[in-house]
Amino acid sequence: MACYKMLLSFMIFLSCVLNVEAEISELSVEQDSRDLIVMEEFGYTQSGYLEIEVKDAKWSVPSGATIDLDRLKFMGFFLASEEDRIKVNMELEQKIVDCVLQSSSVQTIFTFTDLKNGYHNQNYSVRGANLYTLMFANCLKDVSVSMSVRTSMYNLEGNAKDYLSDVQSKLPALYFSFFCIYIILAAIWTYTCVKQRATAHRIHILMGILVVLKALYMFSDAEDKYYIRKTGTPHGWDVAFYFFSFLKGVMLFTVIVLIGTGWSFLKPYLQGKEKKVLMIVIPLQVLENIATVVLGETGLSDQYWLTWNQLLILVDVICCCAVLFPIVWSIKHLREAARTDGKAARNLVKLMLFRKYYVVVVTYIYLTRIVVFALQTATSYHYRWVSEMAKELVTLAFYVFTGYSFRPVPHNPYFVLDEDEEEAAMEALKDDDFEL
Repeated sequence: MACYKMLLSFMIFLSCVLNVEAEISELSVEQDSRDLIVMEEFGYTQSGYLEIEVKDAKWSVPSGATIDLDRLKFMGFFLASEEDRIKVNMELEQKIVDCVLQSSSVQTIFTFTDLKNGYHNQNYSVRGANLYTLMFANCLKDVSVSMSVRTSMYNLEGNAKDYLSDVQSKLPALYFSFFCIYIILAAIWTYTCVKQRATAHRIHILMGILVVLKALYMFSDAEDKYYIRKTGTPHGWDVAFYFFSFLKGVMLFTVIVLIGTGWSFLKPYLQGKEKKVLMIVIPLQVLENIATVVLGETGLSDQYWLTWNQLLILVDVICCCAVLFPIVWSIKHLREAARTDGKAARNLVKLMLFRKYYVVVVTYIYLTRIVVFALQTATSYHYRWVSEMAKELVTLAFYVFTGYSFRPVPHNPYFVLDEDEEEAAMEALKDDDFEL
């Protein structure tokens, strides 16, 4: 029972952290003895349906043991919402039931007693609108299960099937809107760089490429979910999504590192330690995107899903921390230069810019990693798209701030200063407390 409590509690946490795309999916289970196997998660409306087909279902017991066929009722599939999981966890704790399939709190789909020659096919009408997780329970100790499972989850809109979870119903339009915004920003940035090509640097080209990649990432994500909604499969848009997600992720962290070092507009080269940061961040981004693909393609039923999920979180945290070091190094260098090279005002304003950029990067990381998670856990599942919109708005604001602050214009106030400002800067440096 302790194992049930742990697994069910983890599922509650899981439903808050990850929006799993439920579509037409096929899963294969081989010699699996886990008490609970999570299949899919889906947000149902009042007209929600589940189609499930199980083939080649087999079970095996330790050598010399036998299994009473009547006990097959303790192996089967069920649907449970977050509230259902809390209730059944209490029932198991209080010994009201011995198996989750005995609880009236969950919606039992079918048990292995309903199998005919290892096969079962059923169309099931889901009771009530809610976010449900499809799970397989095995309450028989030391019994391993093998089977092929095909699931199709959808909501009916009139006579049409909507295969996109109710949690994600607003995301295609939301992502396409952001795609249009980033295309406009890319056009504005390209026009600015061409018009001010005398002051444009290589970093500005990379910043433009990043905006284009972000636009393509949003477009592929919108198309991926649009085709899932209509047909239950992404029609190859998931490949485009993973590809642009990888390029965008690598380019984003690379641009932050390069801006943080002042590459190409403060200095034409990178120091050894700055190169090492890039050599750490880029391979980590490759690893993070491999983990993303594995999580997206294997689904929750995979035995190593939790390991890959933890790896994804760890890599993301390391990347976020790593990109802050070059900014700190630039701030330290500018603070020292402001006192020694006779150009106090110029270096002081650059110092203020990099201090501000440091704060903005930290805020961006905090909002998109922590606050968004808090929104997901605090809001009803119907409104979890709001946390996704908040994340994209924060990202858009970060892109706009970065582009505006480091734009290629000849009269950028950060780099053109007069004598009065120089004198004011010298006074400020006398009692300077420009520390992070």
